[in-house]
Amino acid sequence: MPNRPTHSKQHPLELDALRIRLEEAEETLRAIRSGEVDALVVQGVGGEQIFTLDGADQSYRIMIENMSEGALTMSLEGMVMFANRRFAELLCVPLEKVIGSTIYTWIAPGSRLAFQSLLGDDEGKVLRDELELVTGSETKVPVQLSVSKPSLIGMPDAFFILATDLTEINKRKMAEAKWQSSAQYNRSLIEASLDPLVMISADGKITDANAATEQVTGVDRTGLVGSNFAEYFTDPEKAGAVQQLVFREGFVTDYPLAIRHVSGNITDVLYNASLYRDANGKVLGVFAAARDITERKRLEQVLQENNADLQHAMSVAEKANLAKSNFLSSMSHELRTPLNAILGFAQLLEAGTPPPTDTQNKRLKQIIKAGWYLLELINEILDLSMIESGKLLLSQEPVLLAEVMQECRGMIEPQAQTAGIRINFLPFDENWLVSADRIRLKQVIVNLLSNAIKYNRAQGTVEVSCTCTTERVCICIKDSGAGISPELQKQLFQPFNRLGKEDSAIEGTGIGLVVTKQLVELMGGRIGVKSTVGLGSEFGVELIRDFTPQNAVWKSLPAEFTPQAKGVAAPHTLLYVEDNPANLMLVEHIMEGRPDVRLLSAQDGDAAIALARAHLPEVILMDIKLPGISGIEVMKILRRDAATAHIPIVALSANAMLHDKELGMEAGFFRYLTKPINVSEFMNTLSEALKFSMDESGGTGRA
Repeated sequence: MPNRPTHSKQHPLELDALRIRLEEAEETLRAIRSGEVDALVVQGVGGEQIFTLDGADQSYRIMIENMSEGALTMSLEGMVMFANRRFAELLCVPLEKVIGSTIYTWIAPGSRLAFQSLLGDDEGKVLRDELELVTGSETKVPVQLSVSKPSLIGMPDAFFILATDLTEINKRKMAEAKWQSSAQYNRSLIEASLDPLVMISADGKITDANAATEQVTGVDRTGLVGSNFAEYFTDPEKAGAVQQLVFREGFVTDYPLAIRHVSGNITDVLYNASLYRDANGKVLGVFAAARDITERKRLEQVLQENNADLQHAMSVAEKANLAKSNFLSSMSHELRTPLNAILGFAQLLEAGTPPPTDTQNKRLKQIIKAGWYLLELINEILDLSMIESGKLLLSQEPVLLAEVMQECRGMIEPQAQTAGIRINFLPFDENWLVSADRIRLKQVIVNLLSNAIKYNRAQGTVEVSCTCTTERVCICIKDSGAGISPELQKQLFQPFNRLGKEDSAIEGTGIGLVVTKQLVELMGGRIGVKSTVGLGSEFGVELIRDFTPQNAVWKSLPAEFTPQAKGVAAPHTLLYVEDNPANLMLVEHIMEGRPDVRLLSAQDGDAAIALARAHLPEVILMDIKLPGISGIEVMKILRRDAATAHIPIVALSANAMLHDKELGMEAGFFRYLTKPINVSEFMNTLSEALKFSMDESGGTGRA
């Protein structure tokens, strides 16, 4: 091992001598650099050695000065005899401070053992190791030191040392490692993609491809790279065009192509491609990604076929639905015609003179009850069919709730009294308005009240209350019946499901609640139920609250709720157009109670027109379905005649569906009555029509 310098306390004279030697060394170095000296005498352990600085030595000196590594020569004692500027730059100190210093000043403490090992006895090769230097600012610089022994450099008393800065090298290594990691990551992403991905050069050659591309083409990557991109498609010309399009436009999206596998299988794809560039922005080629849409196209084809089948099925269903509607309309007419006679004559017998006996009266009441019940069933079935077909039209308007509740109370109280049920209507604000179809709202409330009575216990109660929020009005109908179990509540609004009451004495079809629920929802409301077995049930109907001024409501009230005429003194003429003898006979018997009205009859439209022009009746009662021209056509003809245009014409028809009524009123009928005839409603309408006719004629009447 070389002798290491010792750091003992020195005499001031010795320090002065050392300082002189350092100054001499610096002067010598200056002379060497300037070329002023040709030889250098070095005092080593073995004595003086003379180094001649001939032309070759000076060339080496110039070369060393311009090296990118730090370079120095060190005596066996560790003194820096020579150093280039790069070494001084590594230490961040002036060169003058390095020359003559001990090398251990610049070796980090943790690296000194490693440095000493580089100065070992191995004379046959250059030794290298990585260690740290300490700069003038006491920061550490990682370097690789290469130490050449005295025997290698021809200087028996000196070491030649090169210091390579590892800072930049480490940065490059880290950058390379990061790039390799990034490249590996990007490659992993490309290979993980299920979509075929390729890179294409400017001349249309594939420069890279992923595993998905191998699978879709049947060609491995080595075969793909360097081949023509367009050759793998069913339309090579179109495939080549997309590449050129990318170079012109910069990118393409959803470009349809079809890839052909080596086996002949075809894969439909949509290509998305864009240019890719190097760090300087130079275009290197095209990056293209294909999305397999083969299955999507197959599903679209299936969907198109299914749509065609669906359209056909819908057409068939619409025809069937139209046929059903026509059938129901026809059945309604056919069922109502005989019912009209049954109920009409039963009512006449009940009110006839002499009055029926008690036994006859009981029988008549059963006939009338059964007839009206049958009519109710017909109406429910027709309503349900209309709702299901989407043809039920509502007339939504502001409705005064108090008016409707009063009318429903008058309709339901006789049923409650007969059943021994006490019904209590709690008071509420008479100014509350709801947005609803007045007729359908009455139907909803009456149906719920009727059920509350039918399914109540003996001597039970029904409580009706109304509450209000800023947006909704709630109608609650609570009974004291047996209640409904949670399991049965789930089935409550199913058609024709009477919840186990099929064998009971309570009449019903199981569709009333279904119609009720759907009517409420069509009016923008909702219906719910709360029930406890043994305590009863509570049905709640929520409707949209309306704030239209009350005067507008009174103007919109249906005519059947306006004050009725009490009769007139002068004789009047009523023309009844009817082809059914039973219906004609019924009206004749009804009119026996109005001796102030003369009844004329016609069995077809032509006869009706002739009689109307000849007798100018105050009121015409018109059937719709007539032999020859219809009742509506007859009305149009009379309206075009100035002599008969003013006569109120009341429809009396078995066409009782809502759209039939709406069409009739739009056609110009004064009122639209349906069969079977409700005698009370019929007489009130007749009085109203007569009053209208008198007002139009100035109160003179016509004989």
